[in-house]
Amino acid sequence: MIPDLRDRAAALLDAYREKGLKIATAESCTGGLVAALLTEISGSSAVVERGFVTYSNEAKTELIGVPADLIATHGAVSEPVARAMAEGALTHSQADVAVGITGVAGPTGGTATKPVGLVHFGLARKGAPTIHLERRYGDLGRESVRRRAVEDALSLLERAIG
Repeated sequence: MIPDLRDRAAALLDAYREKGLKIATAESCTGGLVAALLTEISGSSAVVERGFVTYSNEAKTELIGVPADLIATHGAVSEPVARAMAEGALTHSQADVAVGITGVAGPTGGTATKPVGLVHFGLARKGAPTIHLERRYGDLGRESVRRRAVEDALSLLERAIG
């Protein structure tokens, strides 16, 4: 992974370790990149509780309990689903904080209302309201959209320990 992201991830892990907090991820469009980045660092097992790669709608429902009717109503790439992914990862793990990520990385799959580059994030923390972040990166190419989504997921996780 890219050195600046690795340095941020290492600092994030240190901060979580100091507070005794654990992280879970629920990733769709990033395909496990956040969990991979975090677990690339030695000692990450003290903080990273687990990661769910829930690329299909069925995986979102089966693994982390996102209601199928929520996906049917709003679509997989939506605020309600991102929130439900984060909350589901928290519920189905021993973590204190969970991030959910769902989006359209491209180059295909975009629509007029959900264009390539649209990514929704949910951040759930025990005892706190779930927060949502929406990003519209644009059609920058699949790799760039996914990298930016990883950066924003790290920012949300950093914010959660503030």
